[in-house]
Amino acid sequence: MSIYNLDRLFHPSSVAVIGASDQPGRIGMALMKNLIEGGYKGNLFPVNPKYQQIMGRAVIPAIDNLREPVDLALIAVPIEQVPLIIAQCSAAMVKTVIVISAGGKETGESGASLEKKIAAAASSARIRVIGPNCLGVMVPHCDLNASFAAGMPLKGNLAFVSQSGAVCTAILDFSFKEGIGFSHFVSIGSMVDVDFGDMIDFLGREPSVKSILLYVEQLTNIRKFMSAARAISRVKPIFVLKAGSSKAGALAAASHTGALAGEDAIYDAAFKRAGVVRVRTIEELFDCAELMAKYPKPSGPGMAIVTNGGGPGVMAVDAIAKYGLEPSELSSTTIEACSQILSCHWSKRNPVDLLGDASAETYGRIVDILLRDRNVHGLMVILAPQAITKPLAVANQLIASIKGGSLPVFAVWMGGRDVESAVQVLNDAGVATYSTPERAVNAFSYMVQHSRNVQMLREIPSRFEQPFECHLQEVRKIVQTTDLSTEGFLEEAKARDILEAYNIPFNTIISADSAESAVTAAQKIGWPVVLKILSPDIPHKTDVKGVQLNIHDEEQARSAYHAMLTSAGKYAPHARLEGVSVQRYIENPDLELLIGAKRDEAFGPVVVFGTGGIFTEVICDRALALPPLNRRLIKRLIEETKVARLLRGYRNLMPVDMEALEIIIQSIAQLVVDIPEVAELDINPVIVKDGKLLALDARIRLQPSLKPAPMHLVISPYPAQYELWTTTRSGLHLLIRPIRPEDADLFQILFQTLSPTSVYFRFFSSIKELSPEMLATLTQIDYDRHIALVAIDTSASPEKMLGVARIIADPDISNAEFSVIVGDPWQGQGIGAQLLLNLIDIARQYGIQTIWGTVLRENRQMLNLGKRCNFQIKNNLEEGTCELSINLSKALPISEMGEYAENSVFR
Repeated sequence: MSIYNLDRLFHPSSVAVIGASDQPGRIGMALMKNLIEGGYKGNLFPVNPKYQQIMGRAVIPAIDNLREPVDLALIAVPIEQVPLIIAQCSAAMVKTVIVISAGGKETGESGASLEKKIAAAASSARIRVIGPNCLGVMVPHCDLNASFAAGMPLKGNLAFVSQSGAVCTAILDFSFKEGIGFSHFVSIGSMVDVDFGDMIDFLGREPSVKSILLYVEQLTNIRKFMSAARAISRVKPIFVLKAGSSKAGALAAASHTGALAGEDAIYDAAFKRAGVVRVRTIEELFDCAELMAKYPKPSGPGMAIVTNGGGPGVMAVDAIAKYGLEPSELSSTTIEACSQILSCHWSKRNPVDLLGDASAETYGRIVDILLRDRNVHGLMVILAPQAITKPLAVANQLIASIKGGSLPVFAVWMGGRDVESAVQVLNDAGVATYSTPERAVNAFSYMVQHSRNVQMLREIPSRFEQPFECHLQEVRKIVQTTDLSTEGFLEEAKARDILEAYNIPFNTIISADSAESAVTAAQKIGWPVVLKILSPDIPHKTDVKGVQLNIHDEEQARSAYHAMLTSAGKYAPHARLEGVSVQRYIENPDLELLIGAKRDEAFGPVVVFGTGGIFTEVICDRALALPPLNRRLIKRLIEETKVARLLRGYRNLMPVDMEALEIIIQSIAQLVVDIPEVAELDINPVIVKDGKLLALDARIRLQPSLKPAPMHLVISPYPAQYELWTTTRSGLHLLIRPIRPEDADLFQILFQTLSPTSVYFRFFSSIKELSPEMLATLTQIDYDRHIALVAIDTSASPEKMLGVARIIADPDISNAEFSVIVGDPWQGQGIGAQLLLNLIDIARQYGIQTIWGTVLRENRQMLNLGKRCNFQIKNNLEEGTCELSINLSKALPISEMGEYAENSVFR
C-alpha cells in the first residue's frame, strides 16, 4: 500500500495506547509517559480493561468501545493477542497501528506464523502497521513520542529509520551528545507491512526531511525499495548501513560468476544503482548523521587542511588519497593571501601548516581565506594541543569564521581532556567534530560519493551506433525444450547457440565424440587447436585436467583426447562425458575477461564483469550491476574494475574496441531480462587479442523462474509492449513508444520547436533551455510509476520527436498526474490526442484509478483535448487554472474513442 495513510501515522490527530499501564517498568506506562511528556497535543486514549484511570485520563476497556475514529493505535500486549486486537481496531475505524510487541519471526516458526496472521488481519482492514518488535516512532516537529525510548530527539531535518531498536537507542543517545536533530525517528521492526520502500517514499515527500539514514538488516519487496530510492535519492541523500553477514548458496561456486556475485556484493551494486550511499560501521553512520544534519553536500572532491602540526596534516593527506579524493590545489590568490600572514618558510601549498604557536586569530584569518577559494569543497581544521595554542579560543574563532558559510567544515581537535571543553562548544554550535583526521576524511568521502551518485543518476547515456538485435524466439525454443528440473549446466553447444543468438562473438568450436573425429575437427579448423572436455557435470574443466592447449598434429590430438577422458573419469567418476570440443588455439592473448550473470533469490539477475581466466576468484577483480542496463551504466560497470585501465591501452597493449565490449555486456544484460530461466551464465574467458574480443568458453545453467519476465527484475525494464504504429487524423504515420534515457537529444530538439507560449503552458514558467538535470528527470524514468510516451516520425532523417505525454503516479499507484506537449509545427494534427488516449489505456493496465492535471485557463487547445477525451474540467478562478480529471473505471476503452484510435497497431 506504500504511503497510503502514513500521514495519519506520523501526524495523528488522535492516539490510542492499547495495553496502557501506570506500573513502572511496563512498556504501556513508558508509552503513555512519553506521549504526555513529549507534549503531544492530540486526543490520547489509554486502553486497558484492568484500569479505570491512568495518568489522570479515563481508560477505555477495549478499543472497539471507542466511538470516534483513531488515527494511530500503539499496541503493547502479548503478541498472541495482536491479530484479534487489529480486528477490533478495524471495527473502531483505526487507520494505523504500531505493534511494539516482540515474539514474531525472530523466535522461530510459531512467531513467523503469528506475523502472517497480523499482516493478513491488517491487510483485510486496510490498516497500516509498523512492527511488530519495534521501539516505536518519534516525530519531534509534531511533539509525537509514540515510543518507549528514553527521551525525545532534538528537532532537526534528518530522518532515521532502523530495523534494530538497539541501534535506535544508540543513535538517539549519540545525537544528544553531538546536538543532532531529527525530523523523524522510526524503529520499523519486522516490517509485516510498512517497509523501507514505503518509508523512503513517505519521507522523500516530507518538507521537513533533508536527508534519510537507514539501518538495514534485510530488505523486503526490493523492487519497491529500488523504485523509491531511485526516485528520492535524486533530491535527498540516502545513507544506509547494511548489517548481517551473508551465506553462500549451495550452487554459488558452480561457476566463476556464481563465486564472484555474493549477496553482500549484490547489495553494494543495488545501492549504487539506486543512488544510495552505503556506510560500513555504526561509527560511519554516526558521522554521516552529523554531517548531513549540519552541512549541505559538497560541490566537489577537493579538501583543504589547516593544521598547527605537520604530522596530523600528513595523516590527513594520506587519508584523502586512501579514499580516492584529492587535496585542493590552492589558487595563486589564496597562496598570496596566506603568505601575508604566515612565515616566509610556509609550504605554499595544501595542507596549510600554521606551526605550533598558531593563535586563534591566525586560525581565523587563514580559514577566512580558504573558504573563499573556489577549489576548496571541504575544509578540515586540525588542532593538536600545544603549550601556546588555546583549544577553546580557536574553537570560538572557528565558529565565528564559518558562520553562514556553505562549505562542510570538519573540526579535528585531537586529544583528550585538554580539548574536551572546546569540542563541546563546537558541537553546541553545530560544527561537526572528529577525533582523528581519518574519520573526518572518511565522512567527507561519503558526502562526495553522494554527490557523484546524484551526478551519475543525471548523466545522459549515449546511443550505440548499431541497433540491438537478437533471435529471441530461437532462445525461447531452446529453453522450452530443455529439462529445467536438473541442476546441471547446458551442453556447451546449446549454451553457445543461446549466446550466438544474442550476437556474442565466439571462437570456432566443433564437438567431437572420438579421437578420430577430434582429428577431423582440428583439420577443418586448422592447426594448432585446443581440446576441452565436454561434460554438463564439469563446469571447471581445468580442475580435472580437461584442457589441452596448442595441439599441433594428429598424434597430439589423439593422445590429448584419451588423456583428458581418462583424467576426467578419474577425478569426476560420476560425470557424464560427451567427448571434447575442438577450437582454434589463440596464442598469448593480451587479456582475459569474464562476463556473466547470476540470478539472485532476492535481487533477480545480476550482471558480472571483470578479469577472467582460471584465477579469477583469486584476483577478484569484478564489478556487478543490476539489469536492465544502458550504455552509461555499462561504462560505469567497466570503470569499476582494475582491468579497465588496461582496456584503454597500456604500454604495448592496444586499446580494446570498447563499443564491442559494451555491446557484449548489453547483450548479456538483455538475455537475462528476456529469459528469467537463466540461473547462471559464465563466459570465461573472453580474450582480447590486438584490441579484438572473442569468447572461448561459456556455461549456462537454466532453472524454472518463480516470476515471469519482467517481474523477475527489481528494476522495471523498458516496456516494449507499449510500442505501436499509428496514423493520425492528418495522415502522419508515427511510432508511439515509451521514452528511453537515450532520447535526451531528441527531447532537447523538440523543446527548441516550442514557442514561449507553449513552454509556459507546459511548465508554468518561462524556460529558455532544459538543463541536463531536467533532461535526465524527463527521460530517465522509473517505468513502475512513471510512463512517458513519445511520438516519433521515423520517416524523417534523422528521426524526430513530435510530442510527449506522460503520467506520473503517486507511490500507491492509485492516482496519476498527466501532461502533454506537442511541438508547435505539429500542433492540431491529433498527435496529443493519440498520445493521451494511449496513456489512458496504459494507466488502466497499471490499475490507476484517476488521472488528473492542471491546465492554465488560456491553454484552450489542451482544454479542448481534455473535453474530447472525456475529462471533467473544474475551474480554479483564484489560481487562474483548470483541473482536468478522469475516472478510469468510467472512461471508454481506447478502441471506442473514435477517430483518434483508428489504425493503431501494436508491434
